Amino acid sequence: MDKALADAFADLSRSRIHGLMDGGAVLLNGRRPKPSTKLRLGDRLEVTIPDAIPSTLEPEPGDLRIVYEDDSLLVVAKPSGVVVHPGAGTSRGTLAAALLAHCGTLSQIGGILRPGIVHRLDKGTSGLMVVAKNDHSHRSLSAQFKARGVTKIYAAICIGRPRPDRGTVRLPLGRDPRHRQRMAVVDDGREAQTDYELTEVLGVASVLRLTLHTGRTHQIRVHMASLNCPLVGDATYGATARAARSPQAVRALLTTFARPALHAQTLGFAHPVTGQALKFEEPWPPDLKDLRERLRATL
Repeated sequence: MDKALADAFADLSRSRIHGLMDGGAVLLNGRRPKPSTKLRLGDRLEVTIPDAIPSTLEPEPGDLRIVYEDDSLLVVAKPSGVVVHPGAGTSRGTLAAALLAHCGTLSQIGGILRPGIVHRLDKGTSGLMVVAKNDHSHRSLSAQFKARGVTKIYAAICIGRPRPDRGTVRLPLGRDPRHRQRMAVVDDGREAQTDYELTEVLGVASVLRLTLHTGRTHQIRVHMASLNCPLVGDATYGATARAARSPQAVRALLTTFARPALHAQTLGFAHPVTGQALKFEEPWPPDLKDLRERLRATL
């Protein structure tokens, strides 16, 4: 049931669909079904989607780097350390609040605290994001992400060297059953695919080019850790222990980098109105460039 609804309504997340079902907004043959109910030929589905609740997010002026903007959308370069939208433990200083201050109005499909937000980057990840200004653009962009029609290429520096130098990681991801704040490779997790390519060897570290075919939470971080190559600065997924065992010449550098060394460098999609193919590139941020240069200097 929930998968069928997700296929039918590309702009609704799986959690949003479950919320509609819990609230009685989905009926199967006149009755409230369970998400796991199997559908059969001839079944009648009725779905009532409530009107969007106006956003309660307060606009907050912020220092935005806007790469592209028109009447339908904007592409912004998110700095590391900025949370995309309010959530547990964060209510102010978000990217969403700064975007709202800049645009005045954004699409409401993402929810009352996530206006315009089509996809997310972790707090520590820098790089490109696309934001929808209206509901039509949001639906179109969400459908492209869901159909895996969006180009998402990242640059990263990891500890270790993946073998082989180029490959694909296909491991399902879900909540870590022992640490609920983390993700993990789990048998019943959601499909996840990451292509990686080694582009430079920096002694005990490596520079990687990573292409995402899915967009699971912490996907790159978990997949690289599964190759025994955690991202520099990623204490959540094993970088601390690896850095502590690294050669003295680079140990301090690897242990003090303050965030996962990950940058969303390339973003490509079709314009939701014109259909034109758009592609954007964002240079490495200063902290990541400095890390690379200092690692090079130790060779």
